[in-house]
Amino acid sequence: MKERARILVVGGGYVGMYTALRLQRKLKAELRRGEAEITVVTPDPYMTYQPFLPEAAAGSISPRHVVVPLRRVLPLCRVIVGEVTAVDHPHRTATLTTLAGREGAGSEHLSYDEIVLAPGSVARTLPVPGLAEHGIGFKTVEEAIGLRNHVIEQMDIASSTRDPAIRDAALTFVFVGGGYAGVEALGELEDMARYTARHYHNVRPEDMKWILVEASDRILPEVGPDLGRYTVAELRRRNVQVLLGTRLDSCADRVAVLSDGQRFPTRTVVWTAGVRPHPLLAATGLPLTDRGRLRCTAQLAVEGAAHAWAAGDAAAVPDVTADDGRDCAPNAQHALRQARTLGDNITRTLRGEPLDVYAHRYAGSVASLGLHKGVAHVYGRKLKGYPAWLMHRAYHLSRVPTFNRKARVLAEWTLAGLFKREIVSLGSLEHPRAEFELAAGGKPPGDPKGSS
Repeated sequence: MKERARILVVGGGYVGMYTALRLQRKLKAELRRGEAEITVVTPDPYMTYQPFLPEAAAGSISPRHVVVPLRRVLPLCRVIVGEVTAVDHPHRTATLTTLAGREGAGSEHLSYDEIVLAPGSVARTLPVPGLAEHGIGFKTVEEAIGLRNHVIEQMDIASSTRDPAIRDAALTFVFVGGGYAGVEALGELEDMARYTARHYHNVRPEDMKWILVEASDRILPEVGPDLGRYTVAELRRRNVQVLLGTRLDSCADRVAVLSDGQRFPTRTVVWTAGVRPHPLLAATGLPLTDRGRLRCTAQLAVEGAAHAWAAGDAAAVPDVTADDGRDCAPNAQHALRQARTLGDNITRTLRGEPLDVYAHRYAGSVASLGLHKGVAHVYGRKLKGYPAWLMHRAYHLSRVPTFNRKARVLAEWTLAGLFKREIVSLGSLEHPRAEFELAAGGKPPGDPKGSS
């Protein structure tokens, strides 16, 4: 090993955290002796377990239990809250902006010997009129909780008005994208809203319109065509309009206009129509695929760039278990296992040992459609309804990081089975200073003349 090995991990998400955790375990002695240094640069000081976002939005799990604090699980690593904006790999230097930099301190430069590029992905948006102004994403815990508050707030609006146009728009919820995020978010929130309607004297479940818009001819392709059709039938049984082969053409002026000509006045458009590689990858100068992902070897090294590594959404890793030469799917199942192999291979490189090849045959998929409802296709077996929902919970409970989080999530699920759902909206959390500003002579939120 070199006199002092400097390892830079870009991104604190699934791959970034698990790679740093693996390196921390493998290089514990070297880290304590000062022979190695691991730096993690991440926009947030926590890792979000995204499969739990739908349940967090539905109130089944507390938001703080969906995230894992990086400084707690990576005590031997240096965690910097900031963003890497460029990488000069020939000179082993990364440019980053920290919180202090946003306050005027400027950019910083960080030198490294080995770099792990795991910035994840960002929402893939299209130039749909009105989307930037009215669309709601579903990739972060903040968005999940904001969406929960928003849905309950719309029910409050509908309950307090006699204007049929305002009421109809408030109770119309449009979800764009039929993948995991869109289907699970819609399923959990529709389930929550139907339960919440019991406590409104003038809002009934049948008053609400839930619409799922998908451009292709199927939803949840990962679980197979049979379970995809079952999911469509299950959602339609719950009065969800599933519109296949349909696109969102506009949501300007709070009216969702679809490619089939339908128009839905709505105050809620949730955009979950896929993701794209993080823009940072284009600023690295490293080889990319046509889809903008880093071209990697089966050992998770970036092709043609020694000492550069990648995995997860950012990497196009060949699937050595497949016969057709395709790459590994960018999902959590591969990301977790790739991170372990990646941590091992960096350790082997530092010690001059041969590298391992990443190989994992896809085991299957599970998806929740609301409380006690789900679909699963695992090792060739197909499950529906309660058994699939139970498998979904068991699988993700086994995968959520740290024993602390597992225990807390299990405790919350147990308590949720004994007591009623919480139906309160805390939308004011998004404007915590609003009441004080108003008392101090400012303007209420939304007033164009008021303070921000």
